[in-house]
Amino acid sequence: MPRPAGRPTLTAVAERAGVSIATASKVINRHTDVAAATRERVEAAAAELGYRAPGARRGDGRRTVEFLVDKLGSPYAMEVLRGVTLAAEEADVDVTVSRVRRGGDEPPSSWTRRLVAARRTGAIVVTAQVTDTTYDAIARARLPVVVIDPLHLTTPELVSVGSTNWTGGRTATEHLLALGHRRIAVIGGPEASIGAVARVDGFRSACQRAGVTPDPALVRHVAFDHDAARDAADAILRLPDPPTAVLACSDAQALGVLEAARRLGLVVPRDLSVVGYDDTYVAAWTNPPLTCVHQPLQDIGRVALRTVLGMDEGRLPDSHHIELATSLVVRDSTAPPPQPSAGPEGAR
Repeated sequence: MPRPAGRPTLTAVAERAGVSIATASKVINRHTDVAAATRERVEAAAAELGYRAPGARRGDGRRTVEFLVDKLGSPYAMEVLRGVTLAAEEADVDVTVSRVRRGGDEPPSSWTRRLVAARRTGAIVVTAQVTDTTYDAIARARLPVVVIDPLHLTTPELVSVGSTNWTGGRTATEHLLALGHRRIAVIGGPEASIGAVARVDGFRSACQRAGVTPDPALVRHVAFDHDAARDAADAILRLPDPPTAVLACSDAQALGVLEAARRLGLVVPRDLSVVGYDDTYVAAWTNPPLTCVHQPLQDIGRVALRTVLGMDEGRLPDSHHIELATSLVVRDSTAPPPQPSAGPEGAR
């Protein structure tokens, strides 16, 4: 649907919803004496037209940005949120947190309509699937939205912030190769995730440069979570010729790899080196502390918040996809590979 020319008016919202201007005004001003079905029609019309009440982002005039995340409590999301809230404090704006429900039970038009009705300044969406339908709903609502490291990026016009995933995967692999590892496994994220694919591509690039041919049996694509990675690592470590090192593409996955190794009686890093990805606060708490690819998650959150505020003020970002640099943090979970005779009996 093409955007209407000029700033949409309350009259246009009322006409689109098939109600009087007075009724539309009541809904926009959040009066309670309006039927639920009528309220929904008015809110949908306001979202479709991109109507925002003049000078009233909230009742007290303060700007509010909504932080939408699919996994509440995830260390990754919490690090991003910390950066968002710190930047919000500096800009004197408020942040609210809500969950993007999975499984298609909340269509994009629903949450964009909800954000417009709540008079949000904009939204930051963390690790959510962004489809053409989602982008169309955002475009119609004229709502400033920034997506953090989207799983899909089928709409290049959508503004997103992430990190140098390819470089991160390559740097981690180069570290393991420099230690002498040649059989390196990768627990990658979902193959549909552009970030996960970039990390695995970086791994392959480093191997190619070193003259090492990766074993396809050692590359597994699973969800970015502990249990899926634990099961994948267990299968890999039970192979007749198991790896001497594992690169996990998230910290949660790395914790799963450590658990699989522990169950098999392997000692990290004596028998198996493990590299994590993200470098959230849990990475330094593991035993041993994880060598990790550091994503500047707090800085990503700061950039996302500032970008939303700039878009609200009419300033478009220089690039629709902003990438911040990764780096490698070496801790105690990596070491040279064991000698053929090393390791617990029967484990190798």
